[in-house]
Amino acid sequence: MTKKNAFNPVDPEPLLIVISGPSGVGKDSVIDEMKERGLNIHFVVTATTRPPRPEEKNGVDYYFVTNDEFAEMIEKDELLEYAIVYNDYKGIPKSQVREALASGKDVVMRIDVQGAETVQGLEEDALSIFLTTETEEELVRRLKSRHTETDKSLNLRIATARKELEDIENFDYVVTNKENQLEKTVDIIEAIIHAEHHRVEQRQVTL
Repeated sequence: MTKKNAFNPVDPEPLLIVISGPSGVGKDSVIDEMKERGLNIHFVVTATTRPPRPEEKNGVDYYFVTNDEFAEMIEKDELLEYAIVYNDYKGIPKSQVREALASGKDVVMRIDVQGAETVQGLEEDALSIFLTTETEEELVRRLKSRHTETDKSLNLRIATARKELEDIENFDYVVTNKENQLEKTVDIIEAIIHAEHHRVEQRQVTL
């Protein structure tokens, strides 16, 4: 690992930051707020086979691809990780991550808990942050209030979310995204990133 001391400081190493948590905790809202702040961070755009929602834009929210296109990405080994999430495929393009890290920028990946565990297995120095709500009841309420799924799909998301809450211990940090306190949530995440850049022994991403 790169070391530094008070007499010979070095530039901080770029961080590979995983922001994860169950559906409904506000991952998208957190990422949007971070983007609004103009941070010197590259936000990875995930590829997915699911259809876009009315407000989503291709290349901004996700790269929306067909099943055949996603299969080709798998065959060409172009994905850092991929998984089936609620019956659709999602994956992180390798080139996007490597190019951003090479430029010296921190890289933020917004991924589901399953994908986060895969990335942690591939890169032990990834910084992992688990987003959650104050209570399980609050999480269920948020999921129901979105009105974006059928009853069957909603029940699957709720069951999956409850299971994913058990994985908190596998992450470096846990941040509670309280209702109507999005700015405070992002303040905490920024503070974590700032502190990580001032470690004596820097995280050394090797991807």
